[in-house]
Amino acid sequence: MIPLLVILGLIVVLFFIIISIYNGLVTLRNRFKNAFAQIDVQLKRRYDLIPNLVETAKGYMKHESETLEAVIQARNQAMGASKAAAQNPADGGAMAGLMGAEGMLTGALGKLFALSEAYPDLKANQNMMQLTEELTSTENKISFARQAYNDAVTVYNTKREVFPSNIIAGMFNFNAATLFEIENAVEKEAPKVSF
Repeated sequence: MIPLLVILGLIVVLFFIIISIYNGLVTLRNRFKNAFAQIDVQLKRRYDLIPNLVETAKGYMKHESETLEAVIQARNQAMGASKAAAQNPADGGAMAGLMGAEGMLTGALGKLFALSEAYPDLKANQNMMQLTEELTSTENKISFARQAYNDAVTVYNTKREVFPSNIIAGMFNFNAATLFEIENAVEKEAPKVSF
């Protein structure tokens, strides 16, 4: 009778350990999803600022329509990729698409700001100065949100890879999350928005 009670006690303890590990993985997965939601908020703010920036620049940069269109096109692609990633931040493919689209947008914005240096009236435009200030602030917020997201992903991935959590993670399909990294070194820098 005593050996049966010991075995039953071990089974109960094991059951509670499994529940604890499972709940811990769910908690960490929800944290990194929430952290991505914070990035998404800032990206949407960025996407909302870009059309105003382009409209302000249009009046001064009449001969640079190709650059302005490239910025809008990159913005639209990034918005689409952001929506896909927001639906499931754990999807590595969606995150890779977002990182690529964000890299293209950052490059297009960088080109726009570089060209705007040749237009002193545009640089002095109060609306343009305000928009670039807001964009700079938003870029900083995106960087902080990306850092928080990457921290949450690292904690989650570590938890799902260590023993015995890796067994529970495998049993219940807790897949690895993807860090939000920018691959091109030039794209890692925020666009220069000095006016």
